[in-house]
Amino acid sequence: MIAPFFRWGRLLLCSAPLIALLAGCDGDKPSPPPPKVSPYAKAAWSDLPATGDQDLISGFNAWRSACARLAKDPIWAAPCSTAATVPESAEPIRTFLSAQLDVYSLRSAKNSAQGLITGYYEPVYPGSLERSEHTHVPVYGIPDDMIVVALDSLYPELKGKRLRGRLEGRVLKPYDDAATIRSQGVNAPVLAWLSDPMDLQFLQIQGSGRIQLDDGRQLRVGYSDQNGHPYRPVGRWLVEQGQLKREEVSMGKIREWAQANPERVPELLASNPSYVFFTQNPDSNEGPRGSLNVPLTAGYSVAIDRKVIPLGSLLWLSTTRPDGSPVTRPVAAQDTGGAIAGEVRADLFWGTGAEAGELAGNMKQQGQIWMLWPKGVALPNAQ
Repeated sequence: MIAPFFRWGRLLLCSAPLIALLAGCDGDKPSPPPPKVSPYAKAAWSDLPATGDQDLISGFNAWRSACARLAKDPIWAAPCSTAATVPESAEPIRTFLSAQLDVYSLRSAKNSAQGLITGYYEPVYPGSLERSEHTHVPVYGIPDDMIVVALDSLYPELKGKRLRGRLEGRVLKPYDDAATIRSQGVNAPVLAWLSDPMDLQFLQIQGSGRIQLDDGRQLRVGYSDQNGHPYRPVGRWLVEQGQLKREEVSMGKIREWAQANPERVPELLASNPSYVFFTQNPDSNEGPRGSLNVPLTAGYSVAIDRKVIPLGSLLWLSTTRPDGSPVTRPVAAQDTGGAIAGEVRADLFWGTGAEAGELAGNMKQQGQIWMLWPKGVALPNAQ
């Protein structure tokens, strides 16, 4: 999943000679870095904010829905086996949780329990299976000439890192950025055609969606891969250009700006070099499938930074909706996203359609997250 506009990453490359040079010429060694703060602070069940029975049951069921996928996971195999026998009732669920799992408060690198909670959804946009005067924005599948290299096959310390590019002779070159793909096209199947380039941008940010066809059918598409370029939020570009204030950035405000400034939309889109390629998903009434390849549950599935929280984990979330009303419930870590980075960071899936989109697009809330971790299992080795 590629999620909202609020996080970005960068890679810093250092060399020993440069560090020595910066340290000076008097032979003094540079000061050692401060000790790394663990993102996992042991907590008690009584530290968790209370939730209602229905939220407890729904969150537990959302997590349990992935147990078929987690049956061979050494972390979750035993808890999932036991969870299969737990009735859909609040008290048995509370008994199971306290007997099987320990509680850890997630902490930032600055040892803060507060973090950013955003939202995402499955949009529905009008489109066609054929190119026309009104539908001329392609939704691409995987390019035939894109090569993906899993770097951890050679360097285990780069677990989860992939290199994407194109062969030119015997040299692997970076794949085209988004602006080049939009202007020159790409050697890839076209799954559908949209009428608005901003629809495609938001579809890429959300990572999945439905395309409403003229005959009443809906084509479901989901994230398949990405061009290897870093994700840069278009909302941040608008802030840097003085077009929006930071606190104003939302999907609605970005779309309003695009509608008022159509001549600058290519410039806006070019500020984000990342480009997402899609696959067609089966038509069903289930939620879209996240990175764990299970249907997401509206209000109870979240995207997380898997460097901190393993996929499949059960979390306890305390945050608010944009109107300030509380959201306190167990949620299932079933998805990831390029913009979701950090220890206390989650993107809450709100469902399908315009109403879910309004809620997701305005959600930039403070919140806390607790990880419910199997007793006797070593904590993740956070990177």
